[in-house]
Amino acid sequence: MKTVTVFTPTFNRAFCLDQLYQSLVRQTNSDFLWLIIDDGSTDSTQELIASWKQENKVEIQYIYQKNKGMHSAHNTAYANITTELNVCIDSDDYMPDDAIALIISKWKQSEKEGIAGLIGLDAFRDGTIIGDKFPNGLRTERLSAIYLKHKIKGDKKVVIRTDVVKEFPAYPEYDNEKLVPLGTLYLMIDQKYKWICANEVYCIVEYLAEGSSKNIMRQYEKSPRGFGYSRLVEMQYSDTFGYTFTRAMHYISSCLFQRQFNFFKDNPKKMVTFMAVPFGIVFHFYLLYKIRK
Repeated sequence: MKTVTVFTPTFNRAFCLDQLYQSLVRQTNSDFLWLIIDDGSTDSTQELIASWKQENKVEIQYIYQKNKGMHSAHNTAYANITTELNVCIDSDDYMPDDAIALIISKWKQSEKEGIAGLIGLDAFRDGTIIGDKFPNGLRTERLSAIYLKHKIKGDKKVVIRTDVVKEFPAYPEYDNEKLVPLGTLYLMIDQKYKWICANEVYCIVEYLAEGSSKNIMRQYEKSPRGFGYSRLVEMQYSDTFGYTFTRAMHYISSCLFQRQFNFFKDNPKKMVTFMAVPFGIVFHFYLLYKIRK
């Protein structure tokens, strides 16, 4: 059995998948397989994958599902992965030629007790690291503490132990909604495990226009139950008043998008939410203004 599954959720991305495929072909260590979760593509993705499977340069597993969103594709991936480690590489990103070798080497050298996996670096095409490297001496840490305690900036690439992922609930899937923030899983993992910090580049990233803040705001309106779930999880594990208060504001807005006016049902921080009600209403109308603008 392979050690690593590289999984890629994709939807109508046949035009950019080749750069990821070619980067996997170039890997200096072949101890991995590529799992593609096709989230309902209507372009030539299926034919493209079939041609690559015929080439037999990379071990490929292909799963097609009805379009249900990124979090659903992650659920499908986690349900089907059997390797020790897994890493998500988005369809418009790719891996440096030595990424798999670095991941496996770091993992084999590491103490695994109480460890969820590895956190490596993202970089741009020119090699510029996105955000900050890990400070010298920071060997293991919780993912949330990396950003909140150590003030490390920039997206990072998470490599997860598959058995750890399977300890935690799948992302909820709601009819007519296609987004649940992926960070909720990592936040739950954080309550039990730490991560190995690796100043190694595991992913080359491109940021496309569709990731703009305006489109993110539109998702608040399109997927209010998904975001509401995320805010409840964030409030549950928050240990500061300020962060809990902002999450409560967001949760109130998610409820209003659903026309659900009971802000306190199943709410782990009812008192803070009560104090946040007027601010959450104002925030909701601010979002509406930005979305409609």
